[in-house]
Amino acid sequence: MALDSSNNNSTDAEAEADVAVTASASYPVAPGYSVNVRSGPGTQYRVVRVLPQGARVTITCQKAGQSVAGPYGTTRIWDNIGVGEYISDAYVKTGSDGYVAPRCA
Repeated sequence: MALDSSNNNSTDAEAEADVAVTASASYPVAPGYSVNVRSGPGTQYRVVRVLPQGARVTITCQKAGQSVAGPYGTTRIWDNIGVGEYISDAYVKTGSDGYVAPRCA
């Protein structure tokens, strides 16, 4: 059986598209948790809404902030899920201990 390797070369545009797809992926919030959505990357910021149990989020970008311990470990990464909306990555199952989206400006 011959393998066709002609599709193994990706262009810069394809690489950028892969990053965009990763950045717009939907991730589940830890089962059994209602998670506070805050106006900034820390618990000192006001709660703007609460995600219900079973929610999924789309991470727009990520930012370092206050360290939080949760079901997925302890992290300083906060996920931006909307304009002025952040949740600790410790409550989001991204499959990574690091950044999975671009850093917020």
